[in-house]
Amino acid sequence: MAAPGGCCLRRLLAQFPRHIFPRIDQRTSVVPCLGSIPLSIRAYAAAKTAKKGSKDAKQKTSDAEPAKKKNTYRRKLASKPVDDVYLTWLYERPVYDAEVAVDMLKKFQQLDFTYPKQNVYANITLDMTLEKKKKVDQFVGTILLPYPFASEINKVMVFTEKEEEIKIAKENGAAFAGGTELIQMILDDEINADFYIAVPEIIAKLLPLKNKLRKKFPKTSRNSLGHDIPKMLELFKAGHEYMVEKENLIVTRIATLDMPNEQIVANLDAIIKDVCTYRPLSYGTFVQRLIIRSSTSEGLQLNLERFLPQVEEVDKEDVKETEAPR
Repeated sequence: MAAPGGCCLRRLLAQFPRHIFPRIDQRTSVVPCLGSIPLSIRAYAAAKTAKKGSKDAKQKTSDAEPAKKKNTYRRKLASKPVDDVYLTWLYERPVYDAEVAVDMLKKFQQLDFTYPKQNVYANITLDMTLEKKKKVDQFVGTILLPYPFASEINKVMVFTEKEEEIKIAKENGAAFAGGTELIQMILDDEINADFYIAVPEIIAKLLPLKNKLRKKFPKTSRNSLGHDIPKMLELFKAGHEYMVEKENLIVTRIATLDMPNEQIVANLDAIIKDVCTYRPLSYGTFVQRLIIRSSTSEGLQLNLERFLPQVEEVDKEDVKETEAPR
């Protein structure tokens, strides 16, 4: 007699053609009866066990360790380019003397047929570090250039409450002069000026203008606060202003391209000398890089040595004598 399991299985397989399971009859006697055994049906896939080299482990290690950047540095070639057109990253950036660079800017203008009286700019990169973690604060400077090139005179406003000083200010070319009555007019944008100067006695009453004027607020460090009104007016009426941008960069005009080379270089030298006064020379070279360009040309890097102020060297013997105890 056939086993009960064989009967159950035969009934099940009788519904299918024989060619699908040709040899199933030979092994039915071995299979136990499935009718009394409860079957658990799972409608979901089994979870995969995590392996040592799985993606999750890789993500954890990648999050913990910063990704290493590929080294994209390319070694510069020692020789200079022969052709006029070349890949700049293959060669060191050329450094020119000031006169040579100005001549090149003028040749660029002639070849490109651009405006001959366009402005000449200087990009000055600074080292703002001081001792430890301190840095030089961003500053705004004003200087009288040896060869002014601006066509318009700056409008200067003078703050003072004395009638005599108001009269002196107007006689020396002040656009506006007065006391606290000017404050509300400035806040309402009824009047404005390029520069603002004041006498020390009125500075406390001008505090409502501090947020409005910001860097143009009168300060002693900017030579815009003092008693010598004619001298301050002379500086700011024809003065050239420059400021530090992007933490350590100064971008300023120095001349127009139609000026003689000597005048352009003289203006550049005056600006560099004035910039170097904002950090003690004992901290090293303040100006790190100097590039000049015109409004339509590429930048040319200049040799810095001739523009930097020279530190007076003192003999060691003299220093020892001064440091010796009395």
